[in-house]
Amino acid sequence: MKLTRTRFHIAASRIHKWLALVIGAQLLIWFASGVIMSFLPIDKVRGEHLVNRETVMTIPADSSFADPAQIRAKAGAPVQAINWHMMGDRAVAEVSTTRGIKLFDAQTAEPIPPVGAAEATAIADAAWKSASKPESKASRITTESPEYRAALPAWRIAYSDPDATSIFVAADTGKITAVRTGTWRLYDFFWSLHIMDWKNHENFNTWWLLAFAIGGLALGLAGTMLLIMRWPIRRRRRTA
Repeated sequence: MKLTRTRFHIAASRIHKWLALVIGAQLLIWFASGVIMSFLPIDKVRGEHLVNRETVMTIPADSSFADPAQIRAKAGAPVQAINWHMMGDRAVAEVSTTRGIKLFDAQTAEPIPPVGAAEATAIADAAWKSASKPESKASRITTESPEYRAALPAWRIAYSDPDATSIFVAADTGKITAVRTGTWRLYDFFWSLHIMDWKNHENFNTWWLLAFAIGGLALGLAGTMLLIMRWPIRRRRRTA
């Protein structure tokens, strides 16, 4: 019995030692990234202190709309829904079709071309909370990235403020689809370390994460067994 206990003690000690060497660094990354993400205010991460995306512009009461049948005839595809809303200073009809979203002038039923750089910048500037707006530069986005995974194509309006804010405006709807700040990028970096998805920063079901999580569990169990076997009271009883 004593020999079996000794062998078990040696095996648990070796497992604990090697697991600590292999996954110890990742455990530190988990703890450190979790602490840092907990300290970053989520409102600041989302950029809500810089950009107002909650304000809804109401359609003027005296507005007259075109017949929806005219819009359906010009949609060029089966229409799923028509949403009337303001874009800038004019009312538009946002038409969802089987081929995507199209915009039409709500009064004339004429198609509206995709939002351009100047219009996207104006939309972003209108949502900027501060009275003084920093310099901005618009660039067209056509592919997804860890920073942006929403409607494409889109316009990225990059500002020269201290937090390096970028506002993304969808080209097909003219809506703000994302706000990214330096604080968000810092949060996203530590998030990628936390979930061990260093490329896309979104998949927390990777084999890397699963393997290290199981290793961390085994490390904890081995350490618990060593603690029980080396507990001072048990050692004194065994000596007596």
